[in-house]
Amino acid sequence: MARTMPPSHSLEYSLDAVLPFVQGLLPGLARADGMQSIGLRRNGALQAGVVYEGFNGRNIWIHVAAVAGAHWLVRQYLKACFYYPFVLCGVDRVSGYVNASNADARRFDEHLGFKEEARLRGAAPDGGDVILYVMWRDQCRFLGD
Repeated sequence: MARTMPPSHSLEYSLDAVLPFVQGLLPGLARADGMQSIGLRRNGALQAGVVYEGFNGRNIWIHVAAVAGAHWLVRQYLKACFYYPFVLCGVDRVSGYVNASNADARRFDEHLGFKEEARLRGAAPDGGDVILYVMWRDQCRFLGD
């Protein structure tokens, strides 16, 4: 049986609240038409945020940011973050990108089930590679129960 979200946690759907939080942790993320977001508040403060953009009917891009050390990996939040693109939007895949030098973000993406799809050689700000990750709907373990 899935656990419910702790009473100290709540979901935040306002792009005006979540986007600045994510931008503060992911410099260079610009506001774009059609963006959507889901944030996680703990005791009223944003702890994590997911921003979606570039929906084209089959794919949507995802940007994830969280406060370091915050306990935000609440299953109900993860379910909401994948329910939106796969069920509400009906996409087949969710895509994201990470600088190859960001080992923590790469481990996190791979732990969630994202798979490396491509590398953009020398495209990162530090001169390293950018890794493109994909999560396919039929491989997402957060849609059940």
